[in-house]
Amino acid sequence: MWSGRQGRLRPVGCVVEELRCRRREREAALRKARREQQLISKRLLRDDASEEAEGGCVAMILGETEIQHFLRLAQQGTEEKERERALVSLRRGLQHPETQQTFIWLEGSMRTLVGLLTSNQALLQLEAARCLHELSHSEQSAVAEACLPATSYLLTYLSGHSSDFIELCLYTLGNLIVESEAVRRQLLPQGIVPALAACIQSPHLTVLEALGYALSQLLQVKEAPEMIIPSVLGSTLPEHILRLLQPGPKLNLGVAVEFAWCLHYIICSQVDNTLLISHGGLSTLGLLLLDMAGAVQRTEDTGLELLACPVLRCLSNLLTEAAMEVVGGQNQLEDERVVAALFILLQFFLQKQPSLLPEGLWLLNNLTANSPSFCTSLLSMDLIEPLLQLLPVSNVVSILVLTVLCNVAEKGPAYCQRLWPGPLLSCLIGTLAFPDIEVVGQSLELLQLLFLYQPEAAKDFLQQSGLQVLERHQEEAQLQDRVHALQQTALHQ
Repeated sequence: MWSGRQGRLRPVGCVVEELRCRRREREAALRKARREQQLISKRLLRDDASEEAEGGCVAMILGETEIQHFLRLAQQGTEEKERERALVSLRRGLQHPETQQTFIWLEGSMRTLVGLLTSNQALLQLEAARCLHELSHSEQSAVAEACLPATSYLLTYLSGHSSDFIELCLYTLGNLIVESEAVRRQLLPQGIVPALAACIQSPHLTVLEALGYALSQLLQVKEAPEMIIPSVLGSTLPEHILRLLQPGPKLNLGVAVEFAWCLHYIICSQVDNTLLISHGGLSTLGLLLLDMAGAVQRTEDTGLELLACPVLRCLSNLLTEAAMEVVGGQNQLEDERVVAALFILLQFFLQKQPSLLPEGLWLLNNLTANSPSFCTSLLSMDLIEPLLQLLPVSNVVSILVLTVLCNVAEKGPAYCQRLWPGPLLSCLIGTLAFPDIEVVGQSLELLQLLFLYQPEAAKDFLQQSGLQVLERHQEEAQLQDRVHALQQTALHQ
């Protein structure tokens, strides 16, 4: 082809490698951005029934005197019900940030609350834990750090018998973990990872969902790749996480969503993804993808879009591992079934959740990047036209669609020969009119590959006034060289 402004002829292989390198750089930047999109948040677990029983009154802001009064009653009251009511009143007051601040600066208040948490009366323990839970939901790190004396007890109670109490402790720990580095420094040597690993064998779905939340919070913190994820990978957690993601009648959506995000954060750390693959991570996620596609075909209101995002990200990122080159057994995905399932989900997203289209297309990109068989599946199942129908959705979607098509085209003449007939040319001429430079640039790369491997494409392009369309981009600094190279290629075929 003729390259740049020198008009120098370069081998086809060099051109293809240059296009591939440019895409790799862009995809590496995209992967980095996707790894940094975390979902750190806090959750508040409140008992709606008990809130109603308390009359649905607006909780009052408490001052020092009221806090001291309720703590004294809870500690020294003559009747258990009286002591419990005092803690309920304190808990309701702690729903206000002002009360939280007053509480943590009041001398002896946390010590008294921890004493009630460790009492031998279950109802008082539960209400004290609820007070701590309200404090853990604060957005101020000082409040979280004030809860430090309670964390070791919360951790110990994870091995208890009350599923409600364990659930509450897990959500409280999850909130504290994300807010305070001091809390994390204390919990790690105390054995939070082994404690969570023990919890994951609980038969209670509410406990498992709370565990998934707490673990996901721990996996997202800045020091996770160095200090936390190696311990998690060295525990039994990975195999149990994959077990909870296996499709079937026992799959619980809420639990699966939490642990799919956990798996996503582990994979994004890139500490040891080969371990996850060796545990059957690719095959489990692939089967889950097939199951989700079947579910959206059976019913419109599945709620599976919540699960789809982390599952698609996990599969996409695992596929980038060199370990994918290992042949045989559970490390492989079934080509046509996965591609067909993915397109079912893409159509579902288009109708119900367009924001998830880039996630599905990113997976399709990773499937087709280094696999001729996946590219063959796209062509043999006539999926190019449905793919082109996604171009108008958004610039991000357009770029990903064009990137997938580039993956197919760069596989050589046989693929371009099957790719070219149909609506592709008119679609590409349309994308060249897009105002987004990245969309235009990706269109130019696809056309370059087509012209190199399928000379008839260049002739059709010229006949449909393609050169005139290119002229509008000649003054774009970022596109000038590629426009000129494409013009030369088209004219010399």
